[in-house]
Order: sequence, then C-alpha cells, then structure tokens
Amino acid sequence: MNRKLRFRSDGTFTIVQFTDLHWQNGEPKDMRTKALMERVLTEENPDLIVFTGDVIESLCCKDPLQSYRDAVSVAEKSGIPWAAVFGNHDCEGIVTREHLMGIQLEHAGTIAEAGPAEIDGVGNFVVRIADSDDTTAAALYFLDSGGYSALAGVAGYDWIRQSQVDWYQAQSRSLREENAGVPVPALAFQHIPLPEYREVWNYGTCYGHRYERVQSPKLNSGLFAAMVQSGGVMGIFCGHDHINDYSGMLHGIRLSYGRATGYNTYGRWLFQRGARVIQLRRDQDYISWHRLANGKKVLNPRKHSPNRFSRA
Repeated sequence: MNRKLRFRSDGTFTIVQFTDLHWQNGEPKDMRTKALMERVLTEENPDLIVFTGDVIESLCCKDPLQSYRDAVSVAEKSGIPWAAVFGNHDCEGIVTREHLMGIQLEHAGTIAEAGPAEIDGVGNFVVRIADSDDTTAAALYFLDSGGYSALAGVAGYDWIRQSQVDWYQAQSRSLREENAGVPVPALAFQHIPLPEYREVWNYGTCYGHRYERVQSPKLNSGLFAAMVQSGGVMGIFCGHDHINDYSGMLHGIRLSYGRATGYNTYGRWLFQRGARVIQLRRDQDYISWHRLANGKKVLNPRKHSPNRFSRA
C-alpha cells in the first residue's frame, strides 16, 4: 500500500534507518534485534522507516520468505510507513529480489515499489514528501546496489548500473521541471557504499567511526557524479560495513553510514548496535544522529581529520 508522505506541521520529517539486521530464524539474537528496533521506534516516533539492506541472512534461513516477513513485522505493526532496499545477503541461494519485493508489497504500510522492469535491479523508486499545500517539498530515492560482481576479472561487490544512473537523472530532471527549474531537496538510500565513501574518509573531515575498510565496488559507474551535477541530493545513506558509522561531506553531498542494527552478525567490542535517525527540515537541510541500543542519542560523534595513516 503506497501512502502519501508529508511534512509535519512543525516543518519536520523524521526517518529511522535500520541496516544489516541479518535476520535468520527467530533465534535469541533476532529477538534482541527486534527489541532494539521497537525501542528506537518508541524513542524517535519517526514518519518513515527505511531498511538499507541485508534484512535477512538468506543462506542461514530455513524459510527465507518467512524470515523476511518476520524481520519487517516490527515496521508493519508500528503503523509507520516503511520501505527496504536489497543488500548482498538478502537474495543468496534460491530466494530472489522478485520474491522479496513480493513480500514487501504484501505488508501494510509499505511505500516500496518494484520499479521499472527495464532497468537493472529491483526496488529502484522515488517517493515524494509533500508540504501542507500538497506541493513536493522533498524526495527520497531508493536504489538497488546489487550483490556481487558477475563480471569476469572484477572481484568483489556489484555496482550501480548505467540504466539506474539514467533513471535517476530522468527522475531528478522531472522533479526539477515541476519545481520551476529548481532542484528538489532529496536523500538517497542504498546498501553498498559508493567508492566516494572511501574518498571522503581519506581526504575530508568526517564524524564517526571507521573500524573496517570501505567495502565499495571496484568499479565506479558515476552515480555520485550524476547526483552532484543534477543538484538536489543532500545526503546518501548506506549500510553493508557493520562497524563503520561515519558521515562526511563531499562536493556538497553528505555521505553517511547507518548504524548496524542486527545482532546476528559480526560487530566490534563496545560498538553498540543501533540506528541512524535523519530529520529533514522544510526549506532547510537535515540533521542526523545515532540512537544506540542503550538508549543513548549520539548527536556529536568524534571528529576525524584526514591523514596518510588512516586511509581506507
């Protein structure tokens, strides 16, 4: 069910980003993940929930489709609109993106769309956030960043394909034309970080932690450049690297990791699970913070200045 999103009367719109749940079969660690999500939603009362991939660890699930239903049930029961993009672990083995998109569309509250069949991936779509007068005040892009490289000689993870870049540019252009030629403020969500996440850590000022190397694709297909050139996109949010949670500005776009949410996967001692919270402010930029498992709200993460010893 596709719901219309709109700013609150106070001019804010709040998103909770959950990432890398790696849900399996409802084991105790999954129940800890569920309890964490419920606490965060109670504390933040968001307008939208976004899962940025690896909702399930599909190869470890007895019934991946049921596991996906169980993992997103917290969002459905909350009554808050929600959507999910796919990660590299969601669709391994026999389960496909088409299967899981079907599950998303079964559930109440979802704003997800399968996206155009003629472009790469499943779940590439854009959602508008309306102002009080029903004009589009902001937009949210959701992108399928794929799984693993299928190209001989190129190891590692998949990359955003040219058809997706073309689709993004068309959507951005359409929004701009409807807005008297002015780019519409926007955010973008995907699972695998863009190669520019490495660049911003190496050469920019960042806030937060980088405890593992940036696991971006080996190929850069130009999505970030297209977003810079088109204007409008203020921030990009990803998951995938469970013990990275930093944020940094590059060429006018803030690149941010979520905070890993799931207990059923690797982490780091004393690095708590949690969520990223993003608050759009009408006619302004946005602010963001982490909400940790112990309830702490992290508004001012530690500062990282570039140096040759910390390059990803």
